[in-house]
Amino acid sequence: MDIIQSYGLILIVVAAAVGFLMAWGIGANDVANAMGTSVGSKALTIKQAILIAMVFEFAGAYLAGGEVTSTIRKGIIDSAFFVDSPELLVFGMISALLAAGIWLAFASYLGWPVSTTHSIIGAIVGFAAVGVSIDAVEWGKVGGIVGSWIITPAISGFIAYLIFQSAQKLIFDTDKPFDNAKRYVPFYMAMAGFVMALVTIKKGLKHVGLDIPSADGYMYAIGLAVLLGVLGRFAINRLKFDPKADKKTHFANVEKVFAILMIVTACCMAFAHGSNDVANAIGPLAAVVSVVNSGGEIAKKAELVWWILPLGGLGIVAGLALFGHRVIKTIGNGITHLTPSRGFAAELAAATTVVIASGTGLPISTTQTLVGAVLGVGMARGIAALNLSVVRNIVVSWVVTLPAGAGLSIIFFFILKGIFV
Repeated sequence: MDIIQSYGLILIVVAAAVGFLMAWGIGANDVANAMGTSVGSKALTIKQAILIAMVFEFAGAYLAGGEVTSTIRKGIIDSAFFVDSPELLVFGMISALLAAGIWLAFASYLGWPVSTTHSIIGAIVGFAAVGVSIDAVEWGKVGGIVGSWIITPAISGFIAYLIFQSAQKLIFDTDKPFDNAKRYVPFYMAMAGFVMALVTIKKGLKHVGLDIPSADGYMYAIGLAVLLGVLGRFAINRLKFDPKADKKTHFANVEKVFAILMIVTACCMAFAHGSNDVANAIGPLAAVVSVVNSGGEIAKKAELVWWILPLGGLGIVAGLALFGHRVIKTIGNGITHLTPSRGFAAELAAATTVVIASGTGLPISTTQTLVGAVLGVGMARGIAALNLSVVRNIVVSWVVTLPAGAGLSIIFFFILKGIFV
């Protein structure tokens, strides 16, 4: 208790600095989840993608980032072990933020799309297991996270494969691709509207105090889907192209329609991501501030001090502006060649998987979900369409993320302990 009372302000300042670093890493690495496919398919330039993402990521983080956040991220450690020595929780959360932030900066520099959620969880597990007690970790939940490395990319890859193949069969592999696009694209628009409404409701609006019941959420999503489908049919029927033009021109015109669709889905994903994943930075920071301000009491929920959410939002935007282009290039260009229709299939599949995971409680990484979806689109064109060396590097980076975060966190935990105790 004496440590918290004596060094409280210093600990909060240090926690704010490393919390900003973690948010910076989230912006640098995870923004590719929303914008990578748009840039890779040339629907947006890298500058346009970064500007759009800055607006929607910050809006998601600041407007819907949550009034309260769990003190112990995802319930991964047992707070009972810290009741008698709350300073250990403070040191641990600072160490976890610093470790995860450094790992994300390193991965982003190399262009590796790693999971920010897994980075912070690995770091929290590391300091708790080695620095406090191996029993302080909820190992069952850690096992579920490791299992998600296989399950979530597989689900999103399979859904992306189905969406892409349906577009090929119904539109691109026909004699009149543009006529068939007029017929079927409104259905894809309706499907995108339905999924994006659910993503926004489940991952975004619930944080802002609008906790919409599931049944109402589905009704709103269906209503939006029908509206978008009708508007889409009206808009696409107004498009006029020369019927005598060659097939290649018709393909290009169809791709333009998918490009517009994908930009809308990317904006929704950026808003949902900002609202959801900012908790990876502000959750541990809120825990530190809560423990220090209460004189050592550990609460199940930590009320957010006014400056924490803007700090997280600004950190995400700063990381995105400075380093975001590196991981965007890996997802957009490195794995497989993307067109707007392929990118749309991947984006919609990733969003669908997020909705499925939210409904079933499956631990999920949006990064792994999107990478799986891009792999699914590539596989639909055959294994030769994939850049296997890039895929191998991505898989290795996923496996290394948990132990890297844990190892760095352990080192920083004992350094802080040595300085203050």
